[in-house]
Amino acid sequence: MKMVKSLLLGTAAGLVAMTGAQAADLPVKAKPVQYVKICSLYGAGFYYIPGTDTCLKVGGFVRAEINFNAGGSFNPYRSQNFDTPARDFQTMRTRAGFTLDARSQTEYGTLRSYAIIAAMQTNGGAVGGTPYSTPFSNFAFIQFAGFTAGSTASFFEFDGQGYSNFTPYITSAQAGGGIGVFGYTAQLGNGLSASIAAEDPTVRRSAIANAVAGNTATYGGRRWPDVVANLRIDQAWGSAQIMGAIHDVYGVNTLATNTTANATGYAFGGGLKINLPMLGKGDNIVMQGTYAKGATNYLFSQSGAGGIGAFALTTGFVAATNTALGPVFDAVFTGAAGTTAMELSTGYHFTGGFEHYWVSNLRTSLYGGYGRLRYSDAASAALAVVAGAGTAGSANFSAYQIGSRTVWTPVTNLDLSVDVVYSKVQTAFAGSTTATYGTFQDKGFWAGMFRAQRNFYP
Repeated sequence: MKMVKSLLLGTAAGLVAMTGAQAADLPVKAKPVQYVKICSLYGAGFYYIPGTDTCLKVGGFVRAEINFNAGGSFNPYRSQNFDTPARDFQTMRTRAGFTLDARSQTEYGTLRSYAIIAAMQTNGGAVGGTPYSTPFSNFAFIQFAGFTAGSTASFFEFDGQGYSNFTPYITSAQAGGGIGVFGYTAQLGNGLSASIAAEDPTVRRSAIANAVAGNTATYGGRRWPDVVANLRIDQAWGSAQIMGAIHDVYGVNTLATNTTANATGYAFGGGLKINLPMLGKGDNIVMQGTYAKGATNYLFSQSGAGGIGAFALTTGFVAATNTALGPVFDAVFTGAAGTTAMELSTGYHFTGGFEHYWVSNLRTSLYGGYGRLRYSDAASAALAVVAGAGTAGSANFSAYQIGSRTVWTPVTNLDLSVDVVYSKVQTAFAGSTTATYGTFQDKGFWAGMFRAQRNFYP
């Protein structure tokens, strides 16, 4: 009996020991895995950053294009000799960018930050030349409790010309380039809002001239930002906006005395967009009109830094035979050297476009714009001196552009488009002749492009 009892106790002890060893060899229970959680608060594409209440959307685009008789990103020539063998008739450009959109809810509403990180490559100009690459970030801003701070579209902008791929002469927009803003938007209900902003004046500056060959006048240093305000309504039928801006024109007459003069330039305008679902789903028409004094960039934002040859379309090589000239100046010193007599230029523009969807993945637009810049007789006389001996008449000029784009979307988020535009500059100083420009006369030209663009949550 004792032997049986001993065997049973020994067996039990062995089993306990074996069970303890096996338990010690079992893996420790893993912590729960944090899977990405969809955030539906702000639309498709957002997810919660693990461990936070912040929703993030990552997107981007890849673009490839070829332009004819235009620069990169379908920028029709502003200044070009059509007969020089150095002219590039075609330009190829690729762009790619990533977008980051982070949002979270606070007791004051949505806190949002947005940024684009992008780069582009354009083919080289010389034989054997290598392509040049440029990184850029045109939009990077923070929005909170109605405030916007950073680089984004101007609060003056309404018609952003989304109906075309081209970079227009005649526009208040920055053609996709951001502008530094510190602004506030109040939501008034029923789609009505009011905004006011301090915006970077640098990109809104054109040139300043005086009555001296070589143009020895310029802008002084920045003193205060452009002040921009708008009143806007967005509803199911479309949207409308009225807007205004004031601009510091601080001129330095650098000849001899560096005399300064200052004036307040301004711009105001209105825009209207009407949705036309009765013609086709997605159809719309948009238009904008703007008047400016001493603030030409609100009319011709793609005129670069302005100047006597801001628009100069020339034929004739080696010597120019004729030129369509469009001088762009915010102001002109009209008195003798060292005086403070400074006159502001005035002008206006109209832009608009209609887009029609033939079917859901095929659409065509028709668009155009007209702008005119005017100078006094005294300012014209001063600019004639800047243009060179033989120049006479009025410095007033105008320009118009008309074009059409067709976009085919064979699969979701892939756009294949063809865009053509006719541009014409109706010249200043018509009929007079100089050694540099030849005879001044109107000139126009056609340009076109093909673009392929893949978007992913842009």
